[in-house]
Amino acid sequence: MSLYAIGGWLPPKLCLYQRAKLLTLASKLRSSFRPTRRMEMKTFCQVQTWACVALLTTCVAWAFAQENSSKKEASISVIASTVPANGDLNPYGVFRVPRSTGSLVRGNLLVSNFNNAKNLQGTGTTIVQISPDGTRSLFAEIDADNLPGPCPGGVGLTTALVVLRRGWVVVGSLPTADGTAATAKAGCLLVLNRNGNVVETFFGSLINGPWDMTVLDGETSADLFVTNVLNGTVAAGGKLVHEGTVTRLTLDLTQPVPFLQSITVIGSAFPERTDPAALVIGPTGLGLNANASILYVADSLNNRIAAIPDPLFRVTSAGDGATVSQGGSLNDPLGLTIASNGNILTSNGNNGLMVETSPNGEQLHTALLDSTGSPPGSGALFGVFAVHGGVYYVDDASNTLNFFH
Repeated sequence: MSLYAIGGWLPPKLCLYQRAKLLTLASKLRSSFRPTRRMEMKTFCQVQTWACVALLTTCVAWAFAQENSSKKEASISVIASTVPANGDLNPYGVFRVPRSTGSLVRGNLLVSNFNNAKNLQGTGTTIVQISPDGTRSLFAEIDADNLPGPCPGGVGLTTALVVLRRGWVVVGSLPTADGTAATAKAGCLLVLNRNGNVVETFFGSLINGPWDMTVLDGETSADLFVTNVLNGTVAAGGKLVHEGTVTRLTLDLTQPVPFLQSITVIGSAFPERTDPAALVIGPTGLGLNANASILYVADSLNNRIAAIPDPLFRVTSAGDGATVSQGGSLNDPLGLTIASNGNILTSNGNNGLMVETSPNGEQLHTALLDSTGSPPGSGALFGVFAVHGGVYYVDDASNTLNFFH
């Protein structure tokens, strides 16, 4: 089953209608038949049998037509390459610009690159801006030696990327010296202005390998929700540890630059480990439901979607959250976004699938977004961003921004 119109799969009303009609017909036949001979009874049974065959044929034809219809309507468009002039690779974060200001254009997509031109992980320094028609420009190239505040280890831009309505851009950094987990450092959150210049850094013990992020933007204030994946992972040398966290950062946006008012751990004990291919694996994508009463988290190593209740106001950790859905089609879920119908869309790191899951945990549909590599689709997907009628996503295998619709 594939994703159909981003959560719009139709129920089999036709089959229900045909069944009702045929049952009515059978009832009428039963009342009109008064068989007096064996042949009349045989004829009556044949009529019922053929009615059932007609029902089965109708329903099978309907299901086949609907499946083919969904495949025809769901398509993938390559918007643009995400590789800037300096050759940075491995696009991770993607976020749509909510308002035009400075160099930012409403409706365009910002994309952060995690690798440099040598394809070393944790060394990418660029954010590109891409319009829906494929026009690409450089929004920022960040110099680790000219930052306004500390960012332990330097710059390696992650999936943690948001754009606020006032024009502030916040992006995570999980840097390495040589592309390996052994040299990974805590990094920071970098705050850029509307023209792509870094104006502030958020760092400290509660920000340790910021891996992904979502935001509730209140115009004069904002709450950032960030997954952290370096708590004890490097020291464990590839062994599994349960120290991944989700932090909430509350910002005052009325100041000349965003001011960090508070930082609170609202999720903890998520499994995480370093990985020679992916650098690190741990809690990744985040998304808020419509009224911000639940924060969904992609628990990658457990093939699980977790839910943290009351994310805006809680002052204690909810641990690793309540399980919304686990296993099934979820296979290393990384990117996470909320569709317009409230369903949860996740991108699998292991097989190139996007999975649509309802808030009650039912895995509804899947769509194959990338089948390249070995095994097929492995390592291709990361950041996703849902809009009306489709989903923008980055493809690490092709270094492109794509649109599923």
